[in-house]
Amino acid sequence: MEDLNGEVALVTGASRGIGAAIAAELGSRGARVVGTATSAAGATAIGTALEAAGVEGCGLVADVSDSESVTALFARLEADGHTPSILVNNAGITRDGLLARMREEDWQAVVDTNLGSLYRTCRAASRAMMRARRGRIVNVSSVVGSLGNAGQSNYAAAKAGMEGFTRALARELAGRGITVNAVAPGFIDTDMTRGLADAHREKLLEQIPLGRLGAAAEVAAAVGYLVSPAAAYVTGHTLHVNGGMYMG
Repeated sequence: MEDLNGEVALVTGASRGIGAAIAAELGSRGARVVGTATSAAGATAIGTALEAAGVEGCGLVADVSDSESVTALFARLEADGHTPSILVNNAGITRDGLLARMREEDWQAVVDTNLGSLYRTCRAASRAMMRARRGRIVNVSSVVGSLGNAGQSNYAAAKAGMEGFTRALARELAGRGITVNAVAPGFIDTDMTRGLADAHREKLLEQIPLGRLGAAAEVAAAVGYLVSPAAAYVTGHTLHVNGGMYMG
């Protein structure tokens, strides 16, 4: 399936895990993919992975928590003739800890990166999309935004805010033919979950009705659907990919 031929997809946080899977999925469907990472090594890894998969695209360094970095990223893309018609906001961090002991800088870093980044990237991307009267935006949330999780009040707040932002922006941009949706993964088999102790991993699996962790490719497939022509009538929606942990 190459239903994204001619599209330019910007995927933030694309050097590994879910972001890398999304970049590969959109590239396999014909899009030119620009992936971002916070380091030069990460950007190089993105470019290498795309080239190995036969995908046209590149990796670039960008810090989505910094307005000047985001402005510079979009200016470069426009100058190169690669203004995104698809934006996937995947970049995110965690700084876990019980609220009573959480440092203010850990709260702020998570909110700035996971939620504040949407203000920066969506504002920049939507300008060109509005002129073109077309576009797709997908924000990668988390089941934690719906269920909550002890020790992650900052992360849960940012992800819940992301879903509210998605619905509001969807209403703003619908008249210009632009859809805005979210995908909320549950526990996914990534480097982070592979490093969990067996006992902790088993406790996680007990919470999942399907009895297994999800695959990054399954999240990427959900994103692929939402940016495709087939999803032209879907906007303001959060698609949960969590094995039944949350059924809302």
